[in-house]
Amino acid sequence: MSLGTKIAWDDTVLPFQLDVSDMRGRVARLDGVLDGILSQHDYPEKVEALVAEMALLTALIGQTVALRWKLSLQVQSKGPVRMIATDYYAPQQEGESARIRAYASFDRDRLTDGVPFDQVGEGYFAIMIDQGEGTQPYQGITPLAGGSLSACAEAYFAQSEQLPTRFSLSFGKSTEPGVGEHWRAGGVMLQHMPKASPFVASSEGDGNILTAGDLVDGEEGENWGRVNILLDTVDDLELIGPSIAPTDLLVRLFHEEQPRVYDAQSVQFGCTCSEDRVRQSLSIYSAKDIEKMTTPEGDVTADCQFCGAHYVLDPATVGFDADNA
Repeated sequence: MSLGTKIAWDDTVLPFQLDVSDMRGRVARLDGVLDGILSQHDYPEKVEALVAEMALLTALIGQTVALRWKLSLQVQSKGPVRMIATDYYAPQQEGESARIRAYASFDRDRLTDGVPFDQVGEGYFAIMIDQGEGTQPYQGITPLAGGSLSACAEAYFAQSEQLPTRFSLSFGKSTEPGVGEHWRAGGVMLQHMPKASPFVASSEGDGNILTAGDLVDGEEGENWGRVNILLDTVDDLELIGPSIAPTDLLVRLFHEEQPRVYDAQSVQFGCTCSEDRVRQSLSIYSAKDIEKMTTPEGDVTADCQFCGAHYVLDPATVGFDADNA
């Protein structure tokens, strides 16, 4: 693959459909997006791996939703990694990139020698969809289980959405000749064609964690089993690239399933924080409350956890008493 082709496929999500088996899917490749996310923080490598996996899941899932504003993924845990939060912002105009941001909070002294998923303990995995002003946000959760964040996402779709879903992901530090070491990620998402949008009607279930195999039988079950066997043949370098284009990967894996591809969606690192948003978040506080937030230097400060932006405000100009200050 030429350098130009590699760059064209980096930071994109390619939708596809398997006509023979009535499946849909996505192939994602993240490069600069991860650099934008991870360079804002000094995460230990195991935390970086968890954030990379969440960002990749966010890119794959976000592109499947008829989204007008924002999809968020979140992990809340009692383990060393207390929280991982990601946001996917849909393009506002045709031809624009979607934007992804992510961050994690963790206790460094509690991190263990175990694998990355061992750094999250008891807790939950959540998916939230917010279509913007005038709509009611949607949220669904599933317990943290299964040995990976992608397994949690699969359980979420099976349990809450009754949609058989499979993720095959790979991520790690790339050491290509002539290029500085950096994180790359790539993956494939497979899913039965949904019956409704953005997912399907939510189901409460019976308290047991379902799997995709619990949802299909007969011909559908045979199709699901067959495409999963094909996906099992993929290797990490094929998923991450950059040596093979996503279109070539689909032909290698699913040529007998008659893959049909659609327009790729570009993604980039992007944060929505601003001074106006900080002022809006402080507008619920009185002057007395604002005084307690004021630094010895006489400022009110705020830091964005996602992008690291630092805001310094005059305390007289914030809070619901600001106009009277």
